Amino acid sequence: MSSAVAMEATWRRRRLSSNGGASEMTEEPAGQWGRAWEVDWFSLSAVILLLCTAPFLVFFFVMVCDQYQCSVSQPLVELYSGEATLRSIWDKAPSFTWTAAQIYTVWVSFQVVLYMCVPDITHKFLPGYAGGVQDGARTPAGLINKYEINGLQSWLITHALWYANAQYFHWFSPTIIFDNWIPLLWCTNILGYAVSTFAFVKAYLFPTNAEDCKFTGNVFYNYMMGIEFNPRIGKWFDFKLFFNGRPGIVAWTLINLSYAAKQQELYGYVTNSMILVNVLQAIYVLDFFWNEAWYLKTIDICHDHFGWYLGWGDCVWLPFLYTLQGLYLVYNPVQLSTAHAAAVLLLGLVGYYVFRSTNHQKDLFRRTEGKCSIWGEKPTFIECAYRSGDGGLHHSKLMTSGFWGVARHLNYTGDLMGSLAYCAACGFGHIHPYFYIVYMTILLVHRCVRDEHRCSSKYGKDWKRYTDAVPYRLLPGIF
Repeated sequence: MSSAVAMEATWRRRRLSSNGGASEMTEEPAGQWGRAWEVDWFSLSAVILLLCTAPFLVFFFVMVCDQYQCSVSQPLVELYSGEATLRSIWDKAPSFTWTAAQIYTVWVSFQVVLYMCVPDITHKFLPGYAGGVQDGARTPAGLINKYEINGLQSWLITHALWYANAQYFHWFSPTIIFDNWIPLLWCTNILGYAVSTFAFVKAYLFPTNAEDCKFTGNVFYNYMMGIEFNPRIGKWFDFKLFFNGRPGIVAWTLINLSYAAKQQELYGYVTNSMILVNVLQAIYVLDFFWNEAWYLKTIDICHDHFGWYLGWGDCVWLPFLYTLQGLYLVYNPVQLSTAHAAAVLLLGLVGYYVFRSTNHQKDLFRRTEGKCSIWGEKPTFIECAYRSGDGGLHHSKLMTSGFWGVARHLNYTGDLMGSLAYCAACGFGHIHPYFYIVYMTILLVHRCVRDEHRCSSKYGKDWKRYTDAVPYRLLPGIF
């Protein structure tokens, strides 16, 4: 640990001297841009709590389906009454298998090949799709990274092969993911911790760009929230873009298809609730990849550093907890009434419309530098100035028209509506599938606070002008 502290101190001295001394450093607004430099005791406690409990929380929600028909309360009641012990529950859970390890190794390797070795061609024949080499947002150090955007192409190739296997080749069962679900959980944890630890060590020994690193002096916070802003291997393998989008999000729709196949195998039919979950979540996934170039301008890429929060979260948390609805429906097939199904579909589509339209307005505004029409009128905006880590002065415009004049994060509101629709498709028999909407509410409200704290630090008094013009965050008139 002492050598790590020494390296951190050396890095800090090098950064201060390269920016003209400590006094100049403290005067730069960019010094507060991005992840926190200092950690308070509350944040540190939350970090340690998450590091210690998150893997067990994921195991719990998967295990209760495997052993208790997705009842969240039953294992707790049995533990309290003495009918079960933690050891007995653990012993019943499937363990690591080499079959699962082979499946996951092939999966991740295949996604690496698609990401690194198959340049995007879909943008050449899909009107409106922005693929190929794209510029990212400016980093706190003033850099603009380039990215190879080929996520949609990778998703299409992967699902075409999945379909071809299910219909013609029969190399493996469509239920292969479900059949190895808990063993795959152990494999994803191994990769999640391995890539997070590698990124942590890499930041000390050979960072991609030292000027975009942030050390807090606390090893737990550094490990969880990350040190490097854009860790890369070579020119194109970007950790954030790969692990945020692949292998977790490409797998999301395949996992749901595997659940549907298992439901068909067990009961001889696929419920309308399973179809709704597959369709609504597929819309979200396809939207993500269609707008992958836009994603480069979001908080995950623009502000978050790469650590356990993203590395482990994308490998484990996302594929296992974002797909709880489909898992629940395998064990509890729910056939919805026509009215219930229609209400869920409507909620999901309206939520998607709000989510996509809000993001589209911002993207259009950015691309045209405000020279566009929003809801039939010329958009209004707040002109802002900020400095990057290299001392450069830059300008931004914060839109106050359209959905962005209604609330500062109405795209999150639409996201939450869609999340609620996924859960409501499962009926009301158990609270298990509703974990997702609870989690997403906490995540997005916290993200609102994080994002606005960063914007306040970045833009200063200009941000205050913006919040005065658009006073609500998520719900107009309420919050």
